[in-house]
Amino acid sequence: MAPWAEAELSALNPLRAVWLTLTAAFLLTLLLQLLPPGLLPGCAIFQDLIRYGKTKCGEPPRPAACRAFDVPKRYFSHFYIISVLWNGFLLWCLSQSLFLGAPFPSWLHGLLRILGAAQFQGGELALSAFLVLVFLWLHSIRRLFECLYVSVFSNVMIHVVQYCFGLVYYVLVGLTVLSQVPMDGRNAYVTGKNVLMQARWFHILGMMMFIWSSAHQYKCHVILGNLRKNKSGVVIHCNHRIPFGDWFEYVSSPNYLAELMIYVSMAVTFGFHNFTWWLVVTNVFFSQALSAFLSHQFYKSKFVSYPKHRKAFLPFLF
Repeated sequence: MAPWAEAELSALNPLRAVWLTLTAAFLLTLLLQLLPPGLLPGCAIFQDLIRYGKTKCGEPPRPAACRAFDVPKRYFSHFYIISVLWNGFLLWCLSQSLFLGAPFPSWLHGLLRILGAAQFQGGELALSAFLVLVFLWLHSIRRLFECLYVSVFSNVMIHVVQYCFGLVYYVLVGLTVLSQVPMDGRNAYVTGKNVLMQARWFHILGMMMFIWSSAHQYKCHVILGNLRKNKSGVVIHCNHRIPFGDWFEYVSSPNYLAELMIYVSMAVTFGFHNFTWWLVVTNVFFSQALSAFLSHQFYKSKFVSYPKHRKAFLPFLF
C-alpha cells in the first residue's frame, strides 16, 4: 500500500468518524428498504424520518404524532442560505490566509483542530481545498437561486429532524473542506509561497466535471419546475407528473445523480486520493440512492404508464 494511503487509513479523527457513521446509517437504511415488502420495517416513525416531500404521501395516512413534526419542504432554501453565508465566510478566511498571509481566527483554528485537522506541511495542495470550497459556495448559490426562482414547491413536508440535519450539513461539509488545508500554525501552508503554482491537471478536470454536473442538475430542476407551469412560466398547479428530457430518460432522479457527480468532481479536484473527502462522497452516494429509490417507488405506484426502462439512480444499473 502506498505511504499516503497507510497514513490516511491509520487516523480515524472525529470528522472521519462522523462521515463514517452517516454513511453506515444511510447504507443500512437503504438495505432495509430493498428488503421484500413483507420484511420491510413498518415502524411509522422510521418511515417518516427517511421520507420527505412526495414520498411521504400515500396510504395509509401518516399518524397525527408524525404530522406534528412536519416542516414545509420549501424551507429547503434555508439550507442554502446558511451554506452561502457560512461557506462564504470560510472561503473569505481561506482567501485571506492564502493570498494575504492572514491567520485563521483562533476559534476557527481551534475548531478545526478538534475535528481532526492536523498541523502539517506538504501532502494536500492548498489550491485543491480552495477550489473545492469555491465549488461548494457556487453550488450553494445556484441551489438557493433554484429554490427561490426555479422550483415550484407544493404543500409537501419534511420532518423537523431532516430540517435540522440539513441546516447542519453544509456547515459540516465546509469545515471538512477547510480541514484539508495544509496548516503552519494558524496559517495555510503553501509550497513555494505561490498558491497558483500548485495548479495541476486534475484541478482542470475537476472544474470541468463540476460545471458539467451542475449544468445537468440545473436543467433537471428546470424540467421539474416547468411541469407545474404553463408556456408563459405561470404556475398553474402543484400536481406530480412524469418528467421527460435530459437524464430523466435514464433515471427517475437525475438531480440526485448530478448531486453525486458534483461531489465526485470535488474528489477529483482533491487529486483523487483524499480519504476524508471520499467518505463524504460515499455518504452522498447512499443518501441520494435512498432518496432516489423512494422517489422511483412513488412514480411507479402513481403512474401506470411510467417508463419501464428507467432506473432509480444509476443508468442501466439501479
